[in-house]
Amino acid sequence: MNNRSVSSEGAPAAPSSPADAGIAVRAQGIWKVFGRNPERVLEPKYRDLPKKELQRRTGCVVGLRDVNLEVKTGELFVLMGLSGSGKSTMIRTLLRLVEPTAGTLHVDGKDVSAMSHKELLEFRRNLVSMVFQGYGLLPHYTVLENAAYGLRLRRDEKDEREARAMEALKTVGLAGWENYYPASLSGGMQQRVGLARALAKNPDILLMDEPFSGLDPLIRRQMQDELVDLQEDIGKTIIFVTHDLPEALKLGDRIAIMRDGQVIQVAEPEEILSNPYDEYVRAFTRDASPARVFTASTVMEEPEMLLYRWQGPLTARTEMERQKREWSFVVDRKRKYLGVATRDAIERLVKEKRATVEKEDLTYLEPVKPDVIIEDLFGLVSSESYPLPVTDDEGKLLGVVRPRAILNALSTEEDDA
Repeated sequence: MNNRSVSSEGAPAAPSSPADAGIAVRAQGIWKVFGRNPERVLEPKYRDLPKKELQRRTGCVVGLRDVNLEVKTGELFVLMGLSGSGKSTMIRTLLRLVEPTAGTLHVDGKDVSAMSHKELLEFRRNLVSMVFQGYGLLPHYTVLENAAYGLRLRRDEKDEREARAMEALKTVGLAGWENYYPASLSGGMQQRVGLARALAKNPDILLMDEPFSGLDPLIRRQMQDELVDLQEDIGKTIIFVTHDLPEALKLGDRIAIMRDGQVIQVAEPEEILSNPYDEYVRAFTRDASPARVFTASTVMEEPEMLLYRWQGPLTARTEMERQKREWSFVVDRKRKYLGVATRDAIERLVKEKRATVEKEDLTYLEPVKPDVIIEDLFGLVSSESYPLPVTDDEGKLLGVVRPRAILNALSTEEDDA
């Protein structure tokens, strides 16, 4: 569902309470204006002027304009936009590396905008970690020393910080590299060291500012896959900045699209593609492949026929004849998926005068989960004679995916574009 609640320029408005359960970050009315006397830009005669007109009349540049955002605890939230859209300014504002001109910011219920210098240092050292695009590794430090650097600044004991840094290196797949220096590592490996350094602090929130944009395409895709797998394991709140739509669609639980310092739309990837807020967002998504975003749950349907385990072969044959079917999915009383019963197999059981249909009598198709993307279903669907069963974590049959459903979904998106 689209989370838009439009404020002055189409930005999603956030609720007022900073302590709502399940909200890790809440930004309300955040402005960042660069220039002399920046507060004057908030006056009614200036605040709604277009960016270029405001710069011409005041000499000030608007980096962020009335930004309202909520990031849920444990989600991977993507800030996306072109160069100059304000996405990097926004993520730096969350740490107050950039001081906002106006607005309030709450992280885990703490008012970051009101923190003293000492409180802000503690906040940065303990609750939030940042991964930068340029890695930021110290060339004269080993991989282990780089991974432990944030803990060193925090003045943790040496044994403890090295143990935590080693654990973080294992998490990102760099066990065995701890005694090497950054110059010995590839770009992707250096980025993993930066990620390990952030994870070693065990932060509540991880900020990632275009961390993969300097990598070649193959390494970049590998790092994206590794981040998805890592997030499954650690379940951190991650705010990820990118200008790349495929990357945003692949990684984001939700995406905020920014333009000229404003948030234009906040929504889940499928909503961004299927219901863009305006022409700017539509232009962003025009070349996006739905196959990399839409999932099995998007295109699955109810099976045309179901047989139940307690039904005997005679009943099964009667139902197949009545519905003119050559096969059927079989489930138990809780709708747990068991397999596929074919007409030939049922006829054989009838001839053998069997009283029940057992699991070993069925053809078993490996089910897929509802969140698997359509792109990963192509080969599976084309290699099977039957639709693909879609099940939840308990094995309950949720629906089936047919090849025509995938083609229909893609052709609909092409027609819309």
